[in-house]
Amino acid sequence: MDTQPGALRWRLSAHPLTLGFFLAFRLASILTYLFGLWFSSNFVLIFIIVILLLAADFYYCKNIAGRRLVGLRWWNETNPENGEQTWVFESADETRQINATDSRFFWLTIYVVPLLWVFLAIIAIVRFEFIWLSLVVIAVILCVTNGVAFSRADKFGNASSLAGSALNSSGGGAVRMFAGNMATRMFFSGGR
Repeated sequence: MDTQPGALRWRLSAHPLTLGFFLAFRLASILTYLFGLWFSSNFVLIFIIVILLLAADFYYCKNIAGRRLVGLRWWNETNPENGEQTWVFESADETRQINATDSRFFWLTIYVVPLLWVFLAIIAIVRFEFIWLSLVVIAVILCVTNGVAFSRADKFGNASSLAGSALNSSGGGAVRMFAGNMATRMFFSGGR
């Protein structure tokens, strides 16, 4: 029996309801997209349902799951005088104890779901289904935005170390760090 702290066991979660809804929103959009491809020819219906699920996932991840599961928040503020946008990142105070299971589920899902959407984008390109590619690109943008923003909000670098240990790959850590740094530069070139 594995009793290491932070093992991926549902019953060890400090916030099982929050974690359940977080995982449900993350999986619902992907499963709806896949089942829509297989069982429906109605692009508009599947597009609308997946967009609504992606919006719910983005909102829930950004405003509820991130704060409750890992103690991180982020938002964008616009200066009304000059229209300049500023990204604001917030971490929980250092006295708050973050549950290791919640943290691992959160970071693993934050990094794996965009990879699944990228894989689905490659499939759409290979199958020449460019109309479906528009939906997948929207999904990638929303998921990567949350991933990059939460990685930036994690001031101690716990995100990359937890994802690396959860994914358990020997050479992929440097590649993921490089990709994360590049994405951070692309999305947040203006600094804080």
